[in-house]
Amino acid sequence: MSAPINILVVDDIPQNLIAIEALLSRPGLALLKAASGAEALELLLAHEVALALVDVQMPDMDGFELAELMRGSERTRAIPLIFLTAASRETNYGFRGYEAGAVDFMYKPIDAQALISKVNVFVEMYQQRQQLSHRLEELQRALHMNEMFMAVLGHDLRTPLSVVMNGAMLLPLMTDHPKVAVTAQRIGGSAKRMAQMVDQLLDLARIRSGDMQLKTARRDLAELCRAIADEFGAPDRPSRVLVEASGDPAAQVDAGIFSQVMANLVGNALQHGEPDHAVRVHVDGTAAHQLRLTVSNRGVIPAARLAGIFEPYQHRDDARKAGQGLGLGLYTASTFVHAHGGQLDIASDAALGTTIATVTLPRHGGAGGVHSARAAA
Repeated sequence: MSAPINILVVDDIPQNLIAIEALLSRPGLALLKAASGAEALELLLAHEVALALVDVQMPDMDGFELAELMRGSERTRAIPLIFLTAASRETNYGFRGYEAGAVDFMYKPIDAQALISKVNVFVEMYQQRQQLSHRLEELQRALHMNEMFMAVLGHDLRTPLSVVMNGAMLLPLMTDHPKVAVTAQRIGGSAKRMAQMVDQLLDLARIRSGDMQLKTARRDLAELCRAIADEFGAPDRPSRVLVEASGDPAAQVDAGIFSQVMANLVGNALQHGEPDHAVRVHVDGTAAHQLRLTVSNRGVIPAARLAGIFEPYQHRDDARKAGQGLGLGLYTASTFVHAHGGQLDIASDAALGTTIATVTLPRHGGAGGVHSARAAA
Protein backbone atom coordinates (compact mmCIF):
# COMPACT_ATOMS: atom_id res chain seq x y z
CA MET A 1 0.00 0.00 0.00
CA SER A 2 1.21 3.52 -0.80
CA ALA A 3 1.93 5.94 2.04
CA PRO A 4 -0.82 8.47 2.85
CA ILE A 5 -0.48 12.01 1.51
CA ASN A 6 0.14 14.58 4.23
CA ILE A 7 -1.83 17.82 4.56
CA LEU A 8 -0.51 20.32 7.12
CA VAL A 9 -3.13 22.38 9.00
CA VAL A 10 -1.90 25.24 11.23
CA ASP A 11 -4.31 27.06 13.55
CA ASP A 12 -4.01 28.22 17.17
CA ILE A 13 -7.68 27.41 17.90
CA PRO A 14 -8.18 23.64 18.61
CA GLN A 15 -11.82 23.67 17.48
CA ASN A 16 -10.77 24.88 14.04
CA LEU A 17 -8.25 22.05 13.73
CA ILE A 18 -10.91 19.50 14.68
CA ALA A 19 -13.41 20.97 12.22
CA ILE A 20 -10.95 20.92 9.28
CA GLU A 21 -9.87 17.36 10.15
CA ALA A 22 -13.51 16.22 10.12
CA LEU A 23 -14.05 18.00 6.81
CA LEU A 24 -10.99 16.63 4.96
CA SER A 25 -10.50 13.25 6.58
CA ARG A 26 -10.62 10.36 4.09
CA PRO A 27 -8.57 7.26 3.22
CA GLY A 28 -5.24 8.13 1.66
CA LEU A 29 -4.96 11.51 3.39
CA ALA A 30 -3.19 12.23 6.69
CA LEU A 31 -3.75 15.57 8.44
CA LEU A 32 -0.79 16.94 10.38
CA LYS A 33 -2.13 19.42 12.97
CA ALA A 34 -0.07 22.24 14.44
CA ALA A 35 -1.25 24.86 16.96
CA SER A 36 1.60 27.31 16.23
CA GLY A 37 4.20 28.21 13.63
CA ALA A 38 6.94 26.53 15.68
CA GLU A 39 5.01 23.23 15.77
CA ALA A 40 4.40 23.51 12.05
CA LEU A 41 8.14 23.87 11.33
CA GLU A 42 8.86 20.76 13.44
CA LEU A 43 6.31 18.76 11.45
CA LEU A 44 7.75 20.02 8.16
CA LEU A 45 11.19 18.78 9.17
CA ALA A 46 9.85 15.29 9.80
CA HIS A 47 7.25 14.85 7.04
CA GLU A 48 6.80 15.49 3.33
CA VAL A 49 3.72 17.64 2.82
CA ALA A 50 1.54 18.05 -0.27
CA LEU A 51 -0.34 21.16 0.91
CA ALA A 52 -0.33 23.56 3.87
CA LEU A 53 -3.48 25.27 5.24
CA VAL A 54 -2.27 28.12 7.46
CA ASP A 55 -4.23 30.47 9.69
CA VAL A 56 -2.94 34.03 9.37
CA GLN A 57 -3.64 35.42 12.87
CA MET A 58 -1.63 33.41 15.40
CA PRO A 59 0.37 34.57 18.45
CA ASP A 60 4.21 34.60 18.48
CA MET A 61 4.52 33.68 14.78
CA ASP A 62 1.72 34.64 12.40
CA GLY A 63 0.93 32.91 9.12
CA PHE A 64 2.90 35.40 7.01
CA GLU A 65 6.08 34.83 9.05
CA LEU A 66 5.65 31.05 8.80
CA ALA A 67 5.22 31.32 5.03
CA GLU A 68 8.41 33.38 4.69
CA LEU A 69 10.35 30.76 6.68
CA MET A 70 8.91 27.99 4.49
CA ARG A 71 9.89 29.84 1.31
CA GLY A 72 13.41 30.30 2.68
CA SER A 73 14.03 26.54 2.95
CA GLU A 74 14.83 24.34 -0.05
CA ARG A 75 12.87 21.46 1.50
CA THR A 76 9.59 23.39 1.94
CA ARG A 77 9.86 26.07 -0.77
CA ALA A 78 7.63 24.28 -3.28
CA ILE A 79 4.80 23.34 -0.89
CA PRO A 80 1.53 25.01 -2.01
CA LEU A 81 0.13 27.22 0.76
CA ILE A 82 -3.46 28.38 1.33
CA PHE A 83 -4.07 31.08 3.92
CA LEU A 84 -7.18 30.88 6.13
CA THR A 85 -8.22 34.03 7.94
CA ALA A 86 -11.13 35.63 9.75
CA ALA A 87 -9.82 39.15 9.06
CA SER A 88 -11.55 41.65 6.83
CA ARG A 89 -11.22 41.39 3.05
CA GLU A 90 -8.82 44.29 2.68
CA THR A 91 -6.91 44.34 -0.62
CA ASN A 92 -3.54 45.03 1.04
CA TYR A 93 -4.07 42.08 3.35
CA GLY A 94 -4.54 39.78 0.40
CA PHE A 95 -1.54 41.23 -1.41
CA ARG A 96 0.66 40.52 1.59
CA GLY A 97 -0.48 36.90 1.58
CA TYR A 98 0.34 36.38 -2.10
CA GLU A 99 3.70 38.10 -1.65
CA ALA A 100 4.45 35.62 1.13
CA GLY A 101 3.98 32.79 -1.36
CA ALA A 102 0.32 31.80 -0.98
CA VAL A 103 -1.44 30.11 -3.88
CA ASP A 104 -4.88 31.03 -2.50
CA PHE A 105 -6.62 33.03 0.23
CA MET A 106 -9.82 31.81 1.95
CA TYR A 107 -11.88 33.77 4.47
CA LYS A 108 -13.66 32.35 7.50
CA PRO A 109 -16.26 31.01 7.82
CA ILE A 110 -14.75 28.63 5.26
CA ASP A 111 -16.87 27.38 2.39
CA ALA A 112 -16.60 23.62 2.99
CA GLN A 113 -17.15 22.52 -0.62
CA ALA A 114 -14.71 25.10 -1.95
CA LEU A 115 -12.02 23.96 0.49
CA ILE A 116 -12.56 20.28 -0.35
CA SER A 117 -12.32 21.04 -4.08
CA LYS A 118 -9.11 23.05 -3.69
CA VAL A 119 -7.52 20.37 -1.52
CA ASN A 120 -8.47 17.66 -4.04
CA VAL A 121 -6.82 19.63 -6.86
CA PHE A 122 -3.53 20.03 -5.00
CA VAL A 123 -3.55 16.40 -3.85
CA GLU A 124 -3.99 15.30 -7.46
CA MET A 125 -1.17 17.60 -8.59
CA TYR A 126 1.06 16.16 -5.86
CA GLN A 127 0.30 12.61 -6.98
CA GLN A 128 1.13 13.52 -10.58
CA ARG A 129 4.45 15.07 -9.49
CA GLN A 130 5.30 11.93 -7.54
CA GLN A 131 4.51 9.72 -10.52
CA LEU A 132 6.64 11.88 -12.81
CA SER A 133 9.48 11.85 -10.29
CA HIS A 134 9.41 8.05 -10.03
CA ARG A 135 9.28 7.73 -13.81
CA LEU A 136 12.24 10.08 -14.18
CA GLU A 137 14.26 8.06 -11.68
CA GLU A 138 13.50 4.88 -13.61
CA LEU A 139 14.54 6.49 -16.89
CA GLN A 140 17.75 7.82 -15.35
CA ARG A 141 18.62 4.37 -14.02
CA ALA A 142 17.89 2.81 -17.41
CA LEU A 143 20.01 5.44 -19.17
CA HIS A 144 22.87 4.88 -16.74
CA MET A 145 22.74 1.12 -17.31
CA ASN A 146 22.61 1.66 -21.07
CA GLU A 147 25.65 3.94 -21.00
CA MET A 148 27.57 1.46 -18.83
CA PHE A 149 26.65 -1.33 -21.24
CA MET A 150 27.87 0.68 -24.24
CA ALA A 151 31.12 1.60 -22.52
CA VAL A 152 31.88 -1.96 -21.42
CA LEU A 153 30.85 -3.41 -24.78
CA GLY A 154 32.96 -0.90 -26.70
CA HIS A 155 35.99 -1.51 -24.49
CA ASP A 156 35.73 -5.30 -24.68
CA LEU A 157 35.29 -5.31 -28.47
CA ARG A 158 38.59 -3.53 -29.07
CA THR A 159 40.76 -6.58 -28.39
CA PRO A 160 39.08 -9.07 -30.77
CA LEU A 161 38.76 -6.31 -33.39
CA SER A 162 42.50 -5.62 -33.29
CA VAL A 163 43.14 -9.34 -33.81
CA VAL A 164 40.85 -9.37 -36.85
CA MET A 165 42.51 -6.28 -38.34
CA ASN A 166 46.02 -7.65 -37.77
CA GLY A 167 44.98 -10.96 -39.31
CA ALA A 168 43.62 -9.17 -42.38
CA MET A 169 46.96 -7.40 -42.79
CA LEU A 170 48.94 -10.66 -42.49
CA LEU A 171 46.83 -12.76 -44.87
CA PRO A 172 48.25 -11.27 -48.13
CA LEU A 173 51.79 -11.91 -46.85
CA MET A 174 51.09 -15.62 -46.46
CA THR A 175 50.08 -16.30 -50.09
CA ASP A 176 50.08 -14.73 -53.55
CA HIS A 177 46.59 -15.92 -54.38
CA PRO A 178 44.60 -12.88 -55.65
CA LYS A 179 41.33 -13.97 -54.01
CA VAL A 180 43.03 -14.04 -50.60
CA ALA A 181 44.18 -10.44 -51.04
CA VAL A 182 40.65 -9.33 -52.01
CA THR A 183 39.11 -11.21 -49.09
CA ALA A 184 41.68 -9.76 -46.69
CA GLN A 185 40.92 -6.26 -47.97
CA ARG A 186 37.19 -6.77 -47.37
CA ILE A 187 37.81 -8.16 -43.88
CA GLY A 188 40.07 -5.22 -43.04
CA GLY A 189 37.55 -2.68 -44.37
CA SER A 190 34.67 -4.22 -42.41
CA ALA A 191 36.77 -4.42 -39.24
CA LYS A 192 37.78 -0.77 -39.66
CA ARG A 193 34.13 0.30 -39.98
CA MET A 194 33.26 -1.72 -36.89
CA ALA A 195 36.14 -0.10 -34.99
CA GLN A 196 34.73 3.31 -35.94
CA MET A 197 31.32 2.28 -34.59
CA VAL A 198 32.95 1.15 -31.34
CA ASP A 199 34.75 4.49 -31.08
CA GLN A 200 31.45 6.33 -31.60
CA LEU A 201 29.78 4.30 -28.86
CA LEU A 202 32.62 5.10 -26.47
CA ASP A 203 32.46 8.78 -27.43
CA LEU A 204 28.71 8.80 -26.78
CA ALA A 205 29.22 7.17 -23.37
CA ARG A 206 31.83 9.78 -22.46
CA ILE A 207 29.61 12.64 -23.59
CA ARG A 208 26.53 11.41 -21.71
CA SER A 209 28.48 10.68 -18.51
CA GLY A 210 30.29 14.03 -18.57
CA ASP A 211 33.64 12.22 -18.42
CA MET A 212 35.19 13.92 -21.45
CA GLN A 213 38.30 15.94 -20.59
CA LEU A 214 40.27 18.00 -23.09
CA LYS A 215 44.08 17.90 -23.16
CA THR A 216 44.79 20.99 -25.22
CA ALA A 217 48.06 22.19 -26.73
CA ARG A 218 49.01 24.60 -29.48
CA ARG A 219 48.72 22.65 -32.75
CA ASP A 220 48.86 23.39 -36.46
CA LEU A 221 45.31 22.63 -37.63
CA ALA A 222 46.33 22.52 -41.28
CA GLU A 223 48.80 19.72 -40.50
CA LEU A 224 46.14 17.82 -38.59
CA CYS A 225 43.72 18.18 -41.51
CA ARG A 226 46.36 16.94 -43.97
CA ALA A 227 46.97 13.90 -41.79
CA ILE A 228 43.22 13.15 -41.83
CA ALA A 229 43.15 13.63 -45.61
CA ASP A 230 46.00 11.13 -46.02
CA GLU A 231 44.01 8.53 -44.06
CA PHE A 232 41.25 8.72 -46.68
CA GLY A 233 43.67 8.40 -49.57
CA ALA A 234 44.83 5.27 -51.43
CA PRO A 235 48.20 4.37 -53.00
CA ASP A 236 46.68 3.53 -56.40
CA ARG A 237 44.69 6.76 -56.92
CA PRO A 238 45.01 10.47 -56.05
CA SER A 239 43.28 11.70 -52.93
CA ARG A 240 39.86 13.35 -53.30
CA VAL A 241 40.56 15.53 -50.26
CA LEU A 242 42.35 18.84 -50.91
CA VAL A 243 43.60 20.85 -47.92
CA GLU A 244 44.38 24.58 -48.17
CA ALA A 245 45.41 27.06 -45.49
CA SER A 246 45.73 30.82 -45.12
CA GLY A 247 47.09 32.94 -42.30
CA ASP A 248 48.25 31.38 -39.04
CA PRO A 249 46.65 27.90 -38.70
CA ALA A 250 47.70 27.33 -35.07
CA ALA A 251 45.17 27.03 -32.21
CA GLN A 252 44.83 25.56 -28.74
CA VAL A 253 43.05 22.21 -29.27
CA ASP A 254 42.97 18.60 -28.15
CA ALA A 255 44.63 17.05 -31.21
CA GLY A 256 42.98 13.62 -30.85
CA ILE A 257 39.45 14.96 -30.39
CA PHE A 258 39.85 17.61 -33.09
CA SER A 259 41.08 14.93 -35.50
CA GLN A 260 37.89 12.96 -34.79
CA VAL A 261 35.83 16.04 -35.68
CA MET A 262 37.60 16.50 -39.01
CA ALA A 263 37.51 12.76 -39.76
CA ASN A 264 33.74 12.77 -39.28
CA LEU A 265 33.22 15.84 -41.46
CA VAL A 266 35.56 14.67 -44.23
CA GLY A 267 34.17 11.13 -44.10
CA ASN A 268 30.59 12.41 -44.45
CA ALA A 269 31.60 14.67 -47.34
CA LEU A 270 33.24 11.75 -49.16
CA GLN A 271 30.40 9.32 -48.48
CA HIS A 272 27.49 11.59 -49.36
CA GLY A 273 29.12 13.92 -51.89
CA GLU A 274 29.37 13.39 -55.63
CA PRO A 275 32.18 10.85 -56.27
CA ASP A 276 33.65 12.72 -59.26
CA HIS A 277 34.34 15.91 -57.30
CA ALA A 278 36.98 16.69 -54.70
CA VAL A 279 36.28 17.48 -51.05
CA ARG A 280 37.94 20.77 -50.14
CA VAL A 281 39.15 21.61 -46.63
CA HIS A 282 40.18 25.22 -45.99
CA VAL A 283 41.79 26.45 -42.77
CA ASP A 284 41.35 30.22 -42.44
CA GLY A 285 43.71 31.62 -39.81
CA THR A 286 43.64 35.25 -40.91
CA ALA A 287 41.61 36.44 -37.87
CA ALA A 288 43.43 37.29 -34.66
CA HIS A 289 41.26 35.50 -32.12
CA GLN A 290 39.60 32.65 -34.00
CA LEU A 291 40.03 30.13 -36.81
CA ARG A 292 37.48 29.11 -39.39
CA LEU A 293 37.61 25.69 -41.04
CA THR A 294 35.33 24.71 -43.92
CA VAL A 295 34.72 21.31 -45.48
CA SER A 296 32.89 21.63 -48.80
CA ASN A 297 31.69 19.08 -51.33
CA ARG A 298 29.30 18.74 -54.24
CA GLY A 299 25.93 17.37 -53.19
CA VAL A 300 22.81 18.54 -51.37
CA ILE A 301 21.38 17.58 -47.97
CA PRO A 302 17.55 17.46 -47.96
CA ALA A 303 16.04 20.29 -45.91
CA ALA A 304 14.05 17.82 -43.75
CA ARG A 305 17.24 16.06 -42.67
CA LEU A 306 19.23 19.27 -42.27
CA ALA A 307 16.84 20.53 -39.59
CA GLY A 308 17.87 17.75 -37.17
CA ILE A 309 21.26 16.86 -38.56
CA PHE A 310 23.06 17.08 -35.19
CA GLU A 311 20.67 14.69 -33.45
CA PRO A 312 22.12 11.24 -32.59
CA TYR A 313 21.16 8.06 -34.45
CA GLN A 314 20.25 9.77 -37.72
CA HIS A 315 19.87 6.43 -39.53
CA ARG A 316 16.95 4.59 -37.94
CA ASP A 317 15.10 1.40 -38.77
CA ASP A 318 14.88 0.66 -42.51
CA ALA A 319 16.27 4.10 -43.39
CA ARG A 320 19.72 2.92 -42.32
CA LYS A 321 21.73 1.33 -45.12
CA ALA A 322 24.40 -1.31 -44.66
CA GLY A 323 27.80 0.18 -43.84
CA GLN A 324 26.43 3.63 -43.00
CA GLY A 325 27.41 3.51 -39.34
CA LEU A 326 25.35 4.47 -36.32
CA GLY A 327 24.45 8.05 -37.25
CA LEU A 328 26.48 9.45 -34.34
CA GLY A 329 29.25 11.17 -36.33
CA LEU A 330 27.84 14.69 -36.58
CA TYR A 331 26.37 14.51 -33.06
CA THR A 332 29.77 13.72 -31.53
CA ALA A 333 31.52 16.22 -33.84
CA SER A 334 29.23 19.07 -32.77
CA THR A 335 29.65 18.12 -29.10
CA PHE A 336 33.46 18.04 -29.41
CA VAL A 337 33.50 21.43 -31.15
CA HIS A 338 31.24 22.81 -28.40
CA ALA A 339 33.68 21.46 -25.78
CA HIS A 340 36.43 23.54 -27.42
CA GLY A 341 34.27 26.66 -27.12
CA GLY A 342 33.48 26.67 -30.82
CA GLN A 343 30.53 26.27 -33.16
CA LEU A 344 29.69 23.83 -35.96
CA ASP A 345 27.31 24.83 -38.75
CA ILE A 346 26.25 22.89 -41.82
CA ALA A 347 24.67 24.63 -44.81
CA SER A 348 23.40 23.07 -48.02
CA ASP A 349 22.68 25.19 -51.10
CA ALA A 350 20.31 23.51 -53.54
CA ALA A 351 20.92 26.17 -56.21
CA LEU A 352 24.68 25.63 -56.25
CA GLY A 353 24.47 21.93 -55.41
CA THR A 354 27.00 22.22 -52.57
CA THR A 355 27.22 21.39 -48.89
CA ILE A 356 29.57 23.24 -46.55
CA ALA A 357 30.43 22.35 -42.93
CA THR A 358 31.97 25.27 -41.02
CA VAL A 359 33.89 24.94 -37.74
CA THR A 360 34.62 28.16 -35.85
CA LEU A 361 37.16 27.81 -33.01
CA PRO A 362 38.67 30.33 -30.57
CA ARG A 363 42.41 30.48 -31.20
CA HIS A 364 43.35 30.30 -27.53
CA GLY A 365 40.70 27.84 -26.34
CA GLY A 366 37.45 28.53 -24.52
CA ALA A 367 34.14 27.10 -23.30
CA GLY A 368 30.58 27.35 -24.42
CA GLY A 369 29.26 27.78 -27.93
CA VAL A 370 26.18 26.38 -29.57
CA HIS A 371 25.98 23.94 -32.46
CA SER A 372 23.40 24.55 -35.13
CA ALA A 373 22.42 23.69 -38.68
CA ARG A 374 21.27 26.22 -41.25
CA ALA A 375 20.13 25.61 -44.80
CA ALA A 376 21.30 28.23 -47.27
CA ALA A 377 18.62 30.08 -49.19
